[in-house]
Amino acid sequence: MIRFSPPYIDDDIIREVTSILQSGWLTTGPATKQLEKEMATFCNIDHALAVNSATSGMILMLHWYGIKKGDEVIVPAYTYCATALAVMHVGAKPVMVDIGNDFNIDCQKIKEAITENTKAIVAVDFAGWPCDYDSINSIVNDPAIKEKFQPATNEQQQLGRILIMDDAAHALGATYKNKPIGSCADITVFSLHAVKNITSAEGGVILLNLPAPFNNEEVYNTLRIWSLNGQTKDAFTKTKAGAWQYDVIYPGFKMNMPDVLAAVALAQFKKYENLLLIERKRVFDFYNNVFSKYDWAICPPYQQTGCSSSYHLYPLRIKDIAEEERNKIIESIAGRSVAVNVHFTPLPMLTVFKQAGYDIKNYPNAYNSYSNEISLPIYPQLTNDQCKTVTEAVIESVKEFRPVKMLLCTILFPVLILMGSFDSAVDNEETDNEETYSFAEGFVKRKTGRFYKLTG
Repeated sequence: MIRFSPPYIDDDIIREVTSILQSGWLTTGPATKQLEKEMATFCNIDHALAVNSATSGMILMLHWYGIKKGDEVIVPAYTYCATALAVMHVGAKPVMVDIGNDFNIDCQKIKEAITENTKAIVAVDFAGWPCDYDSINSIVNDPAIKEKFQPATNEQQQLGRILIMDDAAHALGATYKNKPIGSCADITVFSLHAVKNITSAEGGVILLNLPAPFNNEEVYNTLRIWSLNGQTKDAFTKTKAGAWQYDVIYPGFKMNMPDVLAAVALAQFKKYENLLLIERKRVFDFYNNVFSKYDWAICPPYQQTGCSSSYHLYPLRIKDIAEEERNKIIESIAGRSVAVNVHFTPLPMLTVFKQAGYDIKNYPNAYNSYSNEISLPIYPQLTNDQCKTVTEAVIESVKEFRPVKMLLCTILFPVLILMGSFDSAVDNEETDNEETYSFAEGFVKRKTGRFYKLTG
């Protein structure tokens, strides 16, 4: 079985973790601080804070910005649940908007969703493909939008507008307009979960890019304290001679990252830009080269001028299939010893959000993207032979569940053209003994009365 997303663990990573275990210091300390420095440098940012998950990072930042009950935060309807749950955890309302054709949040829908209660926008770089940050920045800095903004805390008054937070759980290594993701929003939160491009098993990193008059170093120091129960000194600092005394100055959270986990991410980070990211792109390109030849395949976006993906996911879409057919294709692929996935079930389809009143009918693009999407394995360890196995499994499984179109496109359509029967085949009246093929409308009408769409 070709696995879907195993972590990259080699001898160097094992040695790094073993070194931490042998050091006798496991929790937040030098390794965590080094990871913060590496992440900040990679993203051209001065300050990064490592935490125990991206979810915690988003909760911490929304809390820092003073978002609370009665406030609204705009999020895409197509994302992992943590994006919206973080908003709910601070008492605010997630305002879901639909996505565009690239899986990312629709900027026009953002503008339409803004009210006097809107305090933040959480953009999600789905699969590692960056959102349109120029458009989002233009929206929040529009004079009419800024006039709507009603600051309720000192931080909100200083910013003077809606906060832009990037849920970049998928996007470490992606670029937008030649800038690394991590430097495109006010706040960026990366995930270091076990299936991410770089992992610490569980973890996240907050990147601070707040404009003047904010002092990002001061914000970092505040967040560091808040992430450790409001304690003025971490455990490592207290081990120094005479440094045992500390205070608790805020009712904070327990969100710090331990060194034993930071060590995993640090060892991977050393190989990320020149090995791991390049290998992910190799797999991505392999899939693109194969599937771009098939008219039923919708390949994901990954490059345009100044923008590039992190190649975290390969979300392939299959034209002209329903959700049920997609699920059968997945079962067929699994039967060929290839593990695949679906990213994601749209938020309004999940029980916790349905019970809160969200309805998937209001997010047609989110549902359409979900209903025919299949995420393929993509990770550095995949060999080209394995990539070939994956593509062959997908192609054979798609053929299995799109037989009507395959037959018509490859056999009947050329025959009708040669016979000069194209025009007469359109809109023929159905009889008891015949089927009608209406190529002009792009449908096949069968005696059963069902329609099979032929065109994308």
